[in-house]
Amino acid sequence: MLTLYPEIEPYARHHLAVDDTHELYLEESGNPDGIPVLVVHGGPGGGCEGYHRRFFDAERFRIILMDQRGAGRSTPLAELAHNTTAHLVGDMEKVRHFLGIDRWMLFGGSWGSTLSLVYAQTWPENVLGLVLRGIFLCRPRDIHWFYQDGASRVFPDYWQDFLAPIPEGERDNLVAAYYRRLTSENELEQIQAAKAWSIWEGRCATLHPNPKVVEHFGHPHVAIALARIECHYFMNQSFLEPDQILRDAGRLAEIPGIIVHGRYDMVCPVENALALGRVWPGAEFRIIRDAGHSASEPAIIDALIRGVESVVAKTQKTAG
Repeated sequence: MLTLYPEIEPYARHHLAVDDTHELYLEESGNPDGIPVLVVHGGPGGGCEGYHRRFFDAERFRIILMDQRGAGRSTPLAELAHNTTAHLVGDMEKVRHFLGIDRWMLFGGSWGSTLSLVYAQTWPENVLGLVLRGIFLCRPRDIHWFYQDGASRVFPDYWQDFLAPIPEGERDNLVAAYYRRLTSENELEQIQAAKAWSIWEGRCATLHPNPKVVEHFGHPHVAIALARIECHYFMNQSFLEPDQILRDAGRLAEIPGIIVHGRYDMVCPVENALALGRVWPGAEFRIIRDAGHSASEPAIIDALIRGVESVVAKTQKTAG
């Protein structure tokens, strides 16, 4: 089984102002002349982590990490103004121009798969290939599954902690109830709701309980950005048209891609990936039998590293 490449440090860090409100954190590592690959993190609002650099051979790839609006080291933290899917897609294109990149590979999981797909459907000519994990189509049924009724029946013990901040009279629409608290003027109420929201996701993300993942999700800096921005997007149908990603899948036809999805993914059930695979038949599709949702699970790491090499090989074959 393949494991992560050795730890590396960035050779460049940038702070890119994309409008009057938002400044993005960017970093580059690996080989400046290598194959450009953009890591598209999850959430929305999750931010990049250091281990994301380690899915790639540093001698062959120019590895770019970008914290999306309001996330990670981008500022202002957890800002909801001018924060939509269209803004994020536009930011990716601004970053491509800023870094002087012609075409790049996109490597995204969960919400990162969503955003990668929307970008690739908008500018297919700029995408070398797609390596996607834990497909999230952002349909109403997908939000309902994880935040109203579905995963709650798989993790009823964790679900009680998710319900705790919300009075019984408001539990018929938990996303709306959380949104009221996450946008409250009461900072204590905000952080309490944010931690409950984020820890629920962290607890459900792995096949086997992983305290380090839960601890990361529960960190106040991570929790407030993840919870506020996710809830903001989900209150607004993720700023997508109904079934937009499946509807526009034909625009991916010339892009090499791979879909990696854990069999026991309880955050984004494998049905998301199956639906995408049906309308994007050119993509490889790998269901990982002993994994959940998280990119840090050993079998997912193995599949993603192999997937990167598979997509690169297809890209080079196409170019030849």
